[in-house]
Amino acid sequence: MEVLKDKRDMFGVDFDKNKEALNQISTIRSKILRNELAGYITKFIKNELRNEEEKTKAVESEEEILEETAPTEETAPTEETAPTEEKSKDEPVVENAPAEKVQD
Repeated sequence: MEVLKDKRDMFGVDFDKNKEALNQISTIRSKILRNELAGYITKFIKNELRNEEEKTKAVESEEEILEETAPTEETAPTEETAPTEEKSKDEPVVENAPAEKVQD
């Protein structure tokens, strides 16, 4: 919508102010058309603001999750608390092979 692109700063989330802004910008003789345009602009701007809020909240929640999962100096594992389940490389690996059938 060209009017919204060109005169973005004149419009907001208030329907009545958007109607007045349309009257200042152009001559719309049809009351119904003016109201439809003002309603469309109002709804469009509200949706944009809502989407920006959701994006901001999503980014903030991602940052919080990253902060919670990132190890800090206090919770970082030390050599004493490191897992001890590592298998020794010196231990032989024994595989269970199926026994061959012996014929009598």
